Amino acid sequence: MKLVWHPEKASAAYIDTVRSCGGLNRESSAAEMISAMAGGWNAKLIVEACFSGGATTKSVGLAIAARHSGGRHVCIVKDEKSKLDYVTAMEEYSGVSLPEVLVGEAAEVIETLAGVDFLVVDARCKYYTRVFRVAKLSHRGAVLVCKNATQLGIINRTQWGKVLDNTVRVVRSVILPVGNGLDIAYVSCNGGELDGQHSGRHWWISHVDRRSGEEHLFRR
Repeated sequence: MKLVWHPEKASAAYIDTVRSCGGLNRESSAAEMISAMAGGWNAKLIVEACFSGGATTKSVGLAIAARHSGGRHVCIVKDEKSKLDYVTAMEEYSGVSLPEVLVGEAAEVIETLAGVDFLVVDARCKYYTRVFRVAKLSHRGAVLVCKNATQLGIINRTQWGKVLDNTVRVVRSVILPVGNGLDIAYVSCNGGELDGQHSGRHWWISHVDRRSGEEHLFRR
């Protein structure tokens, strides 16, 4: 099996995230984009590695995406205080399910999870590139998201090949000017391919920048 794009789930996750997070802060636009991608790819194991314990709108978006895909949502935080802060913050959002919260260094905890097909890592995390490298990705392929990428300027689309294990192949990558920058890679594992990789079929995601009012179309 391969990762297959489900436009109806992408739209549903996007709309529900808008309803839950819309207008709360500048992060909400990135949350909507990430939620649409996780829902659209019908992700079954969504993992996020957080820099701090406070839940962000991106966490809310991933929780909503997991609900639409019927997937498992896991958040990795660095210590018990961060876990408490995260849980308390997530509970402020009504109607959003609390993910599994695991404590420890993200690069170590991620190795205990197998079949990750949607991974979001904050570039401010310690050893964040190692988190991507050691993650046990799904044989169907995976979507990798580095948030705060543009702000820190550490990963760019020409470096994913250096970050990832040699069994993982980057099918395509893109940097989106959303939030503080999202660096996204679609990857196949052990020679597999994402659905539609060579079929000529493409899906479009529309994103409206809340500050400028500009609409951007992204083709996957």
